[in-house]
Amino acid sequence: MTARLPSLNGLRAFEAAARHLSFTLAASELNVTQTAISHQIRRLEEELGIRLFVRKNRALALTPQARDYLPGVRAAFNDLRLATDRLLRKDDDKVLTVSTLASLAAKWLLPRLTAFQEAHPGLDVRITTSTALVDFKSGDVDAAIRYGRGHWPGLRAEWLMADEVFPVCSPALIAGNRPLRMPEDLREHVLLHTSGNGDDWRQWLTAAGLPADISKLRGITFDMAFMTVQAAIDGIGVAMGRTSYVQDDIAKGRLVVPFDIALPADAGFYLVTPEGAMEPPKLKAFRQWLLTSAKNGSDKNGPDKHKP
Repeated sequence: MTARLPSLNGLRAFEAAARHLSFTLAASELNVTQTAISHQIRRLEEELGIRLFVRKNRALALTPQARDYLPGVRAAFNDLRLATDRLLRKDDDKVLTVSTLASLAAKWLLPRLTAFQEAHPGLDVRITTSTALVDFKSGDVDAAIRYGRGHWPGLRAEWLMADEVFPVCSPALIAGNRPLRMPEDLREHVLLHTSGNGDDWRQWLTAAGLPADISKLRGITFDMAFMTVQAAIDGIGVAMGRTSYVQDDIAKGRLVVPFDIALPADAGFYLVTPEGAMEPPKLKAFRQWLLTSAKNGSDKNGPDKHKP
């Protein structure tokens, strides 16, 4: 039996309130009253039978269930916006749609995208997330950023950047009551894993001269890398970081690299576009900016520079 969808108004209120962590800002964005947002959230919670928000000292926080629910809701509304944009789009030359991986979007692309928009104010940028190869013939996507070895027949793949793989954690974890000075100390900490990158910890432990079985000790696994990184920032445990996903958090002091050992990743990120097609100006502008951003970012990151 198919589950009945909850109220779309309630979901809109939830997505906006979760993004702002404020009923007041959500009400302003949706042009309704704060009371209306509160009522819609309460009705949604009653429909789902799950509490979504917790008030803490005048601040609003998501419950664990809400944090799990939010990415799917956000993706659904993003898909609706993209579908509507495609339906009503008047001038394709002014809209640039880029498909990328969710974690790369959250941890690397979006923090840098403001610079591109400031340089090209006439372009309306759309970001969609997916791991599948793009069917450019459909006309829905102009460019994609994908992880791999660059061998996609019929497509143009341009190298952006490679990752190193190394442990990262919150500075608070370093200063806690369980020292994290040597790789052997990992036995006393929770290891954070990302689905699909199951060998990262095992390979790093082997390189550090430790038993690979340590990776099987108590730990938590997330299905997206940006969630693993956030758990490390929150001090829940030690994550295996990849340069592109953690470099900004390291630079801002939210994460530290406790050890000097890093492994090269076996693949990298590529800009993928149609092969042989005439390149529109919007795509040329994005390509030039993206290649420069990736090069600049790769020049300034190394695990040994960020020891606590």
